[in-house]
Amino acid sequence: MKYLLLKHYRGAPEPVGFEPMDRWTPAEVDAHIQYMRDFADKLRKTGEFVDERALAPDGAWVQYGGEGKPAVTDGPFAETKDLIAGWMIIDVDSWERAVELAGELSAAPGKGGTPIHEWLEVRPLMSETPTVTE
Repeated sequence: MKYLLLKHYRGAPEPVGFEPMDRWTPAEVDAHIQYMRDFADKLRKTGEFVDERALAPDGAWVQYGGEGKPAVTDGPFAETKDLIAGWMIIDVDSWERAVELAGELSAAPGKGGTPIHEWLEVRPLMSETPTVTE
């Protein structure tokens, strides 16, 4: 089953000792990114990796504005909303394995090289359209 590991830069519970990335040294940022690359490479070898992407901080909520009207936007995220930093999709045998891997990814190093204990959102991807039985 496929799962989405969602990395929130803002909007998730804040870990104890949280230091925003803009306070890290370039070497600390490099170490953090290398940890995630190594993690993805490990999952490629086990066949559990599907895809990943980092997201730029720009963006907005967009909604249909009505017939003949422009789309309604709310944002950008950087001022008012949660900020998603990136995501990874994994294909594993169980929920327990998805949680185990999310915990491991949460240990990516941050300021001072210590694990950041980042909260990751884990969500199963729907594989079929839900059916209505009523």
